[in-house]
Amino acid sequence: MEEVEWTPRQPRAEDLRVGLISWAGSYLTYEPYKNTVTATAKGLGRRQTWEILVSNQHDTQAVVRLRSLQGLYLLCEADGSLCYGRPRTSHHGCFLIRFHRNGQWTLQCIISGRYLESDGEDVFCTSRVLSAYHMWTPRPALHVHVILFSPLNHCYARADPTMGRVWVDAPIPCLEECGFLLHFQDGCYHLETSAHTFLSHLDRLVSQPSTQTAFHMQVRPGGLVALSDGEGGMLYPQGTRLLLSLGSNPHGGEEWFILQRCPTWVSLMSKARKFLSVVYDVEVCAASEHISPMSLFQFECDNETPTLQLRSANGCYLAQRRHRAVMADGHPMECETFFRIHWNCGRILLQSPNGRFLCIAANGLLMSSATIPGPNEEFGIRLANRPFLALRGRYGYVGTSSEHDLLQCNMDQPDCIHLLPCRQGIYHFQAQGGSFWSITSFGTFRPWGKFALNFCIELQGSNLLTVLAPNGFYMRSDRSGTLLADSEDITKECIWEF
Repeated sequence: MEEVEWTPRQPRAEDLRVGLISWAGSYLTYEPYKNTVTATAKGLGRRQTWEILVSNQHDTQAVVRLRSLQGLYLLCEADGSLCYGRPRTSHHGCFLIRFHRNGQWTLQCIISGRYLESDGEDVFCTSRVLSAYHMWTPRPALHVHVILFSPLNHCYARADPTMGRVWVDAPIPCLEECGFLLHFQDGCYHLETSAHTFLSHLDRLVSQPSTQTAFHMQVRPGGLVALSDGEGGMLYPQGTRLLLSLGSNPHGGEEWFILQRCPTWVSLMSKARKFLSVVYDVEVCAASEHISPMSLFQFECDNETPTLQLRSANGCYLAQRRHRAVMADGHPMECETFFRIHWNCGRILLQSPNGRFLCIAANGLLMSSATIPGPNEEFGIRLANRPFLALRGRYGYVGTSSEHDLLQCNMDQPDCIHLLPCRQGIYHFQAQGGSFWSITSFGTFRPWGKFALNFCIELQGSNLLTVLAPNGFYMRSDRSGTLLADSEDITKECIWEF
């Protein structure tokens, strides 16, 4: 089989969403019950998230519409007031965004020529004279666990904890070292590695965030970002080894990266405790007791339907072929690459398009032959590139607050939940200080338990999961802000981004 080049996925809707921060530090917010737009919120939530729809773009500007998560648009009326709804004409709701060197945006109404501005509370379009009150800082609204892809070098950024550096040399983002946490604080960004070190202006990884780890970010619609130190230095890959470091002379767009959510890679284990691996380019078998790059599969799941695609590190998808064999030679649009997934206490059953279940044949090859599933058709599944979780629900991230002794689910920044694998699908949740999650009789959580408890993780989408808590109920977010485990069924509040 010819070698297949790894193809990065196309931007998704969540990659194109931002929050817009006014000069006063508050976010552009749509008020669904008042049909108005304000700038009073201090955090980035669902009502502060806008999708940027581009109709025309150049280097320094773009014509766009801003759409809320409800599907309605930011609209400027003739009197300068703002509302949100559906455009009445082809130019209604269109704004000219100008990208400024300091990373900020200005939004000018196409029809009136007036700029979007805020007085710290209300938002309006009344002035044609540009001032500091018209400046908006874009903040990417995607989940904070991200990867950075260099379109010029066709590689991903990778932290190297041994050398204390970050290289842009990973052709496939299957390693945990390719994932970074993007922390937003005081208008700047801190890039944290999976080993919980931070990229600094001195090109080294350091143990604590500081002014030396704070970067300014330029954002373009479509997920393009560039990081700088605010003093003329840009972060881009340099030298023959593509060291990610500050410099003043990037060429041909070297400083631009595509910012995307960290993909989910998993390993699959048979009943005989052998890892599924791709061998001889395309054959899939369960023969190895040790994990390798060819034992990793990207988990691509549609959260609307329980169908799954597994992408191998060779760039191809697992596909059902003739004689019921399953091969790693599929392409993303082939119907033979879609498998139905069934969960059973942290283990999975995979049903092929022909209705049969995947199992391991006597020779170790992966086949689609079982009509009635049993223990031999169950596979253990484990997160391969996620040493920790950062969970985001309907009301924010899961984390601790100085104002509460219980874990909260409405935070602007997450706490990392370190995963200690117990058995397939079962994990212990460890807090950042080394203690364990504990659960109260009310189904609430504290992060300072002495004993490890079992949590069952089930993947519900490419970056979505549910957590079955030790009390037998699903963990959910509550409008009050308190994290709870009291749901017998999987509801929208039980779905977590990770």
